[in-house]
Amino acid sequence: MPTFADLGVPAPLVASLSERGITTPFPIQAASLPDSLAGRDVLGRGRTGSGKTVAFSLPTLAVLAATGRRRRSGHPRALILVPTRELATQVLETLAPLAQAMQLRTMTIFGGVGQNPQVTKLRNGVDVVVATPGRLEDLMGQGHCNLSDIEVTVLDEADHMADLGFLPGVKRILDKTPRDAQRLLFSATLDNGIDTLVKRYLHNPVTHSVDEATSHVPDMEHHVLSVSHDNKQALVSELVGGQGKTLAFTRTKHSAKKLAKKLTASGIPAVDLHGNLSQNARQRNLSAFSDGVVRVLVATDIAARGIHVDDVSLVVHVDPPTEHKAYLHRSGRTARAGASGVVVTVATPDQRRDVKTLMRAAKIKPTDHDVAPGAEIVHTLVGPQAERVAAPPELAVAASSGQGGRGQGGRGRGNGGGQGRGQSGDVARSGNRSRNRRRGSGAGSAGGPGQSSGQSTGGRRSGGNGGGSSTRTGSGSSSRGGAAAFSAQAGRRSR
Repeated sequence: MPTFADLGVPAPLVASLSERGITTPFPIQAASLPDSLAGRDVLGRGRTGSGKTVAFSLPTLAVLAATGRRRRSGHPRALILVPTRELATQVLETLAPLAQAMQLRTMTIFGGVGQNPQVTKLRNGVDVVVATPGRLEDLMGQGHCNLSDIEVTVLDEADHMADLGFLPGVKRILDKTPRDAQRLLFSATLDNGIDTLVKRYLHNPVTHSVDEATSHVPDMEHHVLSVSHDNKQALVSELVGGQGKTLAFTRTKHSAKKLAKKLTASGIPAVDLHGNLSQNARQRNLSAFSDGVVRVLVATDIAARGIHVDDVSLVVHVDPPTEHKAYLHRSGRTARAGASGVVVTVATPDQRRDVKTLMRAAKIKPTDHDVAPGAEIVHTLVGPQAERVAAPPELAVAASSGQGGRGQGGRGRGNGGGQGRGQSGDVARSGNRSRNRRRGSGAGSAGGPGQSSGQSTGGRRSGGNGGGSSTRTGSGSSSRGGAAAFSAQAGRRSR
């Protein structure tokens, strides 16, 4: 297997990868890098978790460093388009240290947070923008972002962008980039109009197809546990009660919130991830899971694509998905980067036929089990049960706060430069939906230049330290007493 240096990756990037223990290229990287580093358009096909982020980050940064063009205010030099906010954040986590090694600036652009910090960064000049289509188009329309200097464009998870209905916006964005810019497109499949993008925007692309979305992952076990309706909740608790990290998928936002709350109350601290949460709450809950503060993340399909968390040992389909692509992408959160993992689908009697159809479409041959709580197979799959513990203080406050209403947006200013309007929601309020205002307590910590990540709970409060000031307003989305109101401040009530 060639090294990154053998493939032509510049020495500073090789050193940066090595510092993080990345020394051997994955197949998609080894296959595509010689062409992408040479400036060719590349179409990369591979299942989730195959190493695509590094595969497109390295040539993007290498090209920018080689041309050495000067940064201009509001004119980024490279664009990476992704379908979700979470994926944008995770791409930046991989990209940023590599860019720093080449003295290049990076940033994310997505909705759900204030735009002013993003506008400030664009104004100050940036090399690489990682963006979701909606907010990027907003900033382009307002004149804050001009794509005429783009040298490299990357479309990541292009098939998921199609699934979400983003292709018209993607086309409008690509039409604003120079026709001679290098373009890299990575996708698990080429259906739903992706082939149209390839024909319209890629010039004589070199295709590298390492594996299909339905390809078998040798170190991933698939099991279907058939259980009665009455015993399903107890079985799910046993499945997620092991000592490793578990990602549990539900079909609806309400089910995700409800399950996370029940697990936390039973001594299995859990957080939820779904579209009703503000971006701050989504990122906070994902970080709690990634950092090991909690072992269980209960999610809707929002987390099925592009979310990478190390060492997820078990994926549980609490509610089987409706189609096989969703099953494969959910399951792909485990057994990543050569690790092993277990995938369990919980099926009630009325779901068995649909689950069999789902598995056939996904080309998966699971092991089937008829089970009840306490079944030996459960202990075989998940190992010893972890000790039931009280929830961390933040979770305990949120879980006991009763029926919450919408967080009432207050205003707060942090220290530093740049102002931005942010989201305040995800504050659980006890009792009914009274209009009592709360004065927040404590200062939030800065989430980056020009961005404060403190939680606003209504009224006026002190914002984050360092990293720029942020004016917060608006209602944000609410967590109605569930575990997702992860770090809600209790505050004191004023009339």
